[in-house]
Order: sequence, then C-alpha cells, then structure tokens
Amino acid sequence: MKIILAADGSKFTKKALAFLVTHESLAGPNDEVIVVHAQPILPPRVRAAVGATVVRDYLADEAEKVLAPIRKFLDRHDIHYRCEWSVAPAHELVLRTAKKAKAHLIVMGTHGHGVLGRALMGSVALKVLTEADVPVMLVK
Repeated sequence: MKIILAADGSKFTKKALAFLVTHESLAGPNDEVIVVHAQPILPPRVRAAVGATVVRDYLADEAEKVLAPIRKFLDRHDIHYRCEWSVAPAHELVLRTAKKAKAHLIVMGTHGHGVLGRALMGSVALKVLTEADVPVMLVK
C-alpha cells in the first residue's frame, strides 16, 4: 500500500506518524510512506529583494527542519519511505502527490478546530478530505 503522510511539523503530524508506525496493517514492511511537506509561497517582492538563491536555500532549510526528525523516526521503525517537499498550498501538494503516486490512503494530523473555526479560517485537512479521490485518515 502507498500512503501519503502530510507533514507540517506540528504535534499533530507527530501523532499521525506515531499512529502509522504502531499499526503495522497500515505501514508494514511491504508498504511505502510518502511524506509530503509544503512550504508557503513567498511574495515575489521577497525573491526580488534577497535573490532567488537565498529564498531557495531558506525554503530548503525550513523544509529540512520538518523532515529531518521524521526521517530519523521512520528509520528507527524500519518503515520504507521517501520525503518530498515543494513550495505550494499544502492541500494542493498533498492531493497532487497522492494522484501522481497512485496512493491508497492519505494520513494527516488535524488540529480539531470546531465548525466555526473551519468556516472562518479554512482547513487543509477539510480541503483534502473533500477533494481526495482516495480514503483520508485524520488523526487527532
């Protein structure tokens, strides 16, 4: 089974990751976990002010801060995985990666905001849940 794990570096990502590794029926030795992390799109004036190389290096460093502990954790648990990151809206990256990889499941942590919170501020989890072509597991 191919599983997409949406990673934002929060404690909710850690909970989703822990859930995956403790349920071998989800992420066993024959399965692949694709860890996906989205960096925010910076305004063009930032790139113009500091240069494309500085922006690219900054985004790579920020992505590595999220992905390095996940790699370390998955290595300890002998899970077959790969990590990807890109500059994109998070829900779009998760959905695009799931489609491209022909994933069977998307797993993500959720902050568990109430109905009013989701209506006012939007939710990556809600967007993925409503637009995904494959099952989505939300871990709270």
